[in-house]
Amino acid sequence: MFPSTTTTLEDYFDFCSADDIRLKGHRIGIDTVLNYYLEGYTSEKIHAELPSLSLEEIYATITYYLHHRTQVDVYLQRLAQQRETQYLQWNANSSSLVKRLRTEKSRRLLSKTDES
Repeated sequence: MFPSTTTTLEDYFDFCSADDIRLKGHRIGIDTVLNYYLEGYTSEKIHAELPSLSLEEIYATITYYLHHRTQVDVYLQRLAQQRETQYLQWNANSSSLVKRLRTEKSRRLLSKTDES
């Protein structure tokens, strides 16, 4: 006989904030799993990429997404926008060393194209 415990999908996650939902016991956000899923990875391939997660945790994440698709899509879009904003701010405030390295990289790429 099975023990009488009831687990809900939400039991698999830590809802740290409105912009941070992680798999319980991990530092991995549901967005990481769902980005693989939305790129067409199977659960088994996601498990190969994220071996610290069990298949059960991966299935729970995908099931949670499918049950709350509208809300999770908004969550994923918000995270993507935040990351883009952070990248643009970082890029705009890069150190002079980073700017020189980018210039040198561009120069090298241009000289390679000119040689072709």
